Amino acid sequence: MRAILRRDLARLFPFSGSGAALPLLFFLAVAMLYPFAVGPDANLLARTGGGVVWIAALLAAILPLDRLVQEDIELGLFDQLKLRGVTEESMMAVRLIAHWLSFGPLLLLATIPAAALLALEGETLRLLLLGLLAGTPGLAAAGLMIAALTASLRAGAALSGLLLIPLALPILIFGAGALARGDAASVGFAAAISLLLVAITPFAAGAAIRAAREG
Repeated sequence: MRAILRRDLARLFPFSGSGAALPLLFFLAVAMLYPFAVGPDANLLARTGGGVVWIAALLAAILPLDRLVQEDIELGLFDQLKLRGVTEESMMAVRLIAHWLSFGPLLLLATIPAAALLALEGETLRLLLLGLLAGTPGLAAAGLMIAALTASLRAGAALSGLLLIPLALPILIFGAGALARGDAASVGFAAAISLLLVAITPFAAGAAIRAAREG
């Protein structure tokens, strides 16, 4: 399993040269361009900047969906691992860890300079970072689940982004809501939803991969 994790990280990590840096670059681009779009009003930026960061995080999580599962199905990787006794659920659990590690921690680091551009500081910045730490695993899990479910479809890449938004919406509501209300309890709700998605994704994605292989 460690070998599979290393392989997945090498392919998904932003500096691997495979285009995996696009989610991080997209996130930073949104954070830099938004102040130019709404103007230099610090109060307006502080009120709306947190929500913009959450939307940018969601869109950044959508970008790598077409590379999570589709390529490995075409290469027959899951068939080879199955012959070696590795279950689809185990493969998807490792893929989920690699997917989050490839964008989650870097997104949290990128939030700090983004917060400076958006006039987010103090308690608001703390809640934003806590919310992203709690919510990004759920975004990664939802993305992997959708990627596995749509991998065998002809228009799967286009469909996956649309299907991810309803699953991710509760995390965004509670994550951004914590900033609007200054309420850390909303972060807890976002974490609970994220944990639920992380728990069910290996089984749902594994079943989808198995159906795609048998189909």
